[in-house]
Amino acid sequence: MKKVWMVSAVAVFGLLSACGDNDVENEGAADNDMNNNMNNDMDNNMDDDNNTNDENDMNNNDANNNANNNNGGADGDYTVALAMNTLDNPFFVDLSEGAEETAEEEGLDLIMTDSQGDAGQQASDVENLLTQSPDLLILNPVDSDAAEQIVLMANEQDVPVLTVDRQASGGDVISHIGFDALRSGNIAGEFVSDTLEGEGNVVEIQGILGTNVGRDRSEGFNEHIEEHDGIEIIASQSANFDRGEALNVAEDILQANDDIDAIYAANDEMVMGALSAVEAAGREDDIVMIGTDAIDPAMEAIQEGRLDATIAEPPFFLGRDAVHTAVDVLNGEDVDEMITLENQLVTEENVDEIETR
Repeated sequence: MKKVWMVSAVAVFGLLSACGDNDVENEGAADNDMNNNMNNDMDNNMDDDNNTNDENDMNNNDANNNANNNNGGADGDYTVALAMNTLDNPFFVDLSEGAEETAEEEGLDLIMTDSQGDAGQQASDVENLLTQSPDLLILNPVDSDAAEQIVLMANEQDVPVLTVDRQASGGDVISHIGFDALRSGNIAGEFVSDTLEGEGNVVEIQGILGTNVGRDRSEGFNEHIEEHDGIEIIASQSANFDRGEALNVAEDILQANDDIDAIYAANDEMVMGALSAVEAAGREDDIVMIGTDAIDPAMEAIQEGRLDATIAEPPFFLGRDAVHTAVDVLNGEDVDEMITLENQLVTEENVDEIETR
C-alpha cells in the first residue's frame, strides 16, 4: 500500500506542476494550494495505512506467538541428519519410515543417507552431512567399532549425536534408542527350551557380530540354552542379518545334519531365508523356528502357520522415538542416556494383537 501511495503522489504532483507553467500567476497559486491540500490528504491517508499495517503486524506477531506456544514440536527451524546403515533391509526401511513420518509431524527437516552396509561409506556420508550444518545427527551404525570415529567427527563440530538400534563403541553420544538385545536372546532361548521341553539339537544363525545387537542377541540366547543340559547347539554361524546368506547357511547346515529340532535366527530376514531352506528340504514339520524383529513377512508367516515365533522389536518405533528424542534435545530438555523400548514374544496366540506401527 505504501508504494502505491508514493507513486500516485509523485504522478499527481508532476501533472499539476506541468499545468502551472502555462497558466497565469493567480492560477498557479491556486494550483499550489490545491497541491498542498492534496498532499496533506495523501499524507493523512498514508499515515492511516501505516497505522493499519502496524496493527496487522502486531496481530500477525500475536498469532505466530500463539502458534509457537501451542506447538509441541521443535522450537524453531531445525535440520536433523539421519545416517542409515542400509535401506536394503525391511527392518531399516521401517525404521527410516518411522523417522520420516515423525519428523514431518514435528516440523523438522530430515536429511538421510544410505551407507549400503559399508562402514567406510557411512563415514563418508556423515562427513558430507556435517558440511550441511545439521543441528543434530542420528546415527544407525553399520559397525559399532567403526561408529566411534564417526561420533568423534560430529563431536569435533559440536553436533549432538544420538544412536539408534545399534550402539557406537565410543565418542560422546547423548542418548541411545534401542531394544534390549540381550533380553531378546534370552526370550528366544526360553521359547526354544520350553518348546523342546529341555531336550534337542539347535542351530543358531547369528547376525553381524561387529554390532552390539548381533553380539548381545547371541550372548542372551546361549546364556539361556546353557542352563539346559539336554539341549545342544550343534551349529552356530553368522549370516550377517541377510536373508540370502541365511538361506545358503541353512542349506549347508541342513545337508550336514539330519537331526535338527530348532533354528534360532537373530533377525527375521535371516529366519525367512532359513525357512525357505527348511521348506525346500521338506523338514518344516520337524523343526521349530524363531526369529527376531516382527517385520511384516515374519508376522504373516506366523499367521499362516509357517513360522513358530518371533520377538517383537518393531523398527518403526525406533525411528519414531529417535526423532522424538532429537526434538527433546533440540528444545534443551534432559533425556535418558539409554532409552530402551519393550520387546516381547510373538506366537500364533498373540500375533494379531501386536502393534508394529
